[in-house]
Amino acid sequence: MAIPLKAARLCRLAGRTVTSLSASQTASLPERRCYISTSTGNNLQFKLNALTAHSSLDLFKKETGIIYRMLGLDPSRLPDNPERFRDWSVVFGDEKISSGRHYFEVTVKKSQEFRVGVADAAMSREDCVGTNSSSWVFGYAQRKWFAMTNNKIIPVTLVGKPDRIGILLDYEAGVLGLVDVIQPTIIHTIKAQFKDPLCPAFGLWDGEMLTHSGLEEPEGLK
Repeated sequence: MAIPLKAARLCRLAGRTVTSLSASQTASLPERRCYISTSTGNNLQFKLNALTAHSSLDLFKKETGIIYRMLGLDPSRLPDNPERFRDWSVVFGDEKISSGRHYFEVTVKKSQEFRVGVADAAMSREDCVGTNSSSWVFGYAQRKWFAMTNNKIIPVTLVGKPDRIGILLDYEAGVLGLVDVIQPTIIHTIKAQFKDPLCPAFGLWDGEMLTHSGLEEPEGLK
């Protein structure tokens, strides 16, 4: 059974305090997007979109990796644009997905608190991934795995913490899967009805993570 939790308990805020958060908040985004293209086939290839990155996140390794900085940059030193996450340590991939079946992996061995998944490209930048109906993520915190969307958590049973995980998205089937890359098998799925273009989405509250895209889907996943 899904367990609702308040967003203030789920996301760590860098430098500010949020007293309330509504999942119905929306951001007014410009017509011109800073994404590369719309992906409709397999072998999703993306980098991280620096224009969306919260001020506590640094990108590295040709914009495929993220490092969390507890203090971060002074937000006033960053370009002011409506694409950037202002309150939460979140960054999007620079590719939009509107159809197809896609697979990517993330190295997470240097972080103990993170979220990985997908979100509507036009999701409110006032929200954190997982706290609204526009994002679907798998997360790790307090040595426990969970699936999260619309501010509800479902525990995911895993043995230990792998160094690397896979994410499988089937847009038409409305499925997001967490993949054990060693087996490989799908450990847990989130069911949804995707209607709008999606972006790979990442939240990070300590350490670092590295994304790996342009991969073939492992054989045997259904």
